[in-house]
Order: sequence, then C-alpha cells, then structure tokens
Amino acid sequence: MTDTRGTAARFADTISGQSGAQRVLLVWDAPNMDMGLGSILGGRPTAAHRPRFDALGRWLLQRTADISAQAAVAAYDRSVGDDNADDSAIDDDDALDGDSDVDDISTTSDTAVQIEPEATVFTNIVPGSADVVRPWVDALRNVGYAVFAKPKLSEDSDVDSDMLDHIELRRHTVGLAGLIVASADGQAFRDPLIEIAAEGVPVTVIGFREHVSWALSTDGLEFVDLEEIPGVFREPLPRIGLDSLPDDGAWLTPFRPLRALLR
Repeated sequence: MTDTRGTAARFADTISGQSGAQRVLLVWDAPNMDMGLGSILGGRPTAAHRPRFDALGRWLLQRTADISAQAAVAAYDRSVGDDNADDSAIDDDDALDGDSDVDDISTTSDTAVQIEPEATVFTNIVPGSADVVRPWVDALRNVGYAVFAKPKLSEDSDVDSDMLDHIELRRHTVGLAGLIVASADGQAFRDPLIEIAAEGVPVTVIGFREHVSWALSTDGLEFVDLEEIPGVFREPLPRIGLDSLPDDGAWLTPFRPLRALLR
C-alpha cells in the first residue's frame, strides 16, 4: 500500500525548504514561455502543441539522477583522497614511533549525497481568468509542481523578481546542486545565472532557440531547446525562422495584430 500521506509530507518539506537536501531546481517562467510559444505558432497552442509537464518532470528526474551520480563520484574521490592523506600521516608516525598499530585506526567514507528535484511554475493570473486557469494549475500540482501565482494588476506585475527570490532562497539555505531556468528573459536572468554557474553549479536554460541567443552565446550556461525534451510536445512545432527558411521562402506571421498600435 502506498504511503501517500508520508509522500505528501516529504514533498511539503521539499517545497517549504524544511528538507535539508540540496536541490536540482527547475523554475518555469510561464508568461515568458507562453509568449515564446505563441510567437512560433502564430497564436494560442492547441492540445498538440501544449507543453506536457509530466514529460518535463520525467526529464528533470533523470537530470537529477545524473547530477546525483556525479556528486557521489566526486564525494567518493574526495574521501579517497582524504583517506590516502590520513594513511600517509599514520605511516610517518609509525615510522617515528617504531610501532605499527594501524588496525586500531578506522576511516569511514560517506559518499551518500542527498539531492532532490524541485519543480516550480511561476505565473500571472489576469483578473477574471481564475476559472479558466484553475484546471491548468491543478494539473500542474497533480504531477508534482509547486505553482506560484500572482495577480496581473499592471504591466509591472511580473514574476521575474519572485523567481529570482526563490532561486536565492534555495541557493543560500539548502543549496543548489543544479539550476534549470525556463525563460528567454536574458535581461532578468543572464547575470544571476552567470554568477551561480561561476560557483560550480550546473546551470541550464530551457527555451526556444529562436529567442535565447544570450544563453547560446554565454560560456558556462547549457541550453536545452524545449522541443528536444522527449515527449514534451505531441507533434513537432511549425518552426520557421530566418536561419531555417525553405528554398522557396516562407511567410512569417505577425506577433500581434496591427490594431494593437491603437491601444
């Protein structure tokens, strides 16, 4: 029988920060990612082109497993190095004392590394849209994502600062074993991500290659195109860019209607 209550309690500890394990933290900038996807599709996505967060979650779990394995190897290598240094010191002391009693010396190595995945989605809620957005929010929570929802009261009611605050909270409390940011907003995230990467934390940017030249050209940051993650989209995106034009040319649809200039 599955211990759902215990699982829920452990998950709550992870989100609240009470769990002491380091995080492989995914933060998803929903407004920015929606805008990027809409510009590729030329409108709102259908079910075939709506991101599957369960597939993204499985990718995050595998990424966490890979980072955990690398951390365990690094911890083991450090422990072996420490053991060798201790053995060398013991041998020197024994040579001076003329008495060898290394059997009384026991050295233990703890290579277990506690690392947990944490997936979070940050979104704005336009007044009057709660009933429309609620099923999506509930679906995210049902597959293991925490959702930070903020009312969209003005153009300044963005979630970038909230995302950065959450990253900093994890960074300075339990610590980051890895950071994954799904956003094309280089103005908000480029410098903080470079700073974190300089500390040796693997940092990944998820997005669409058409919109994240800053991540592609920045040393220390890994870029993963969202469409390259297995199963995230049911069908290929209709991507046509200036760097992938067919021989007979292609129409590039406007990002917004011309009448928007009158607003």
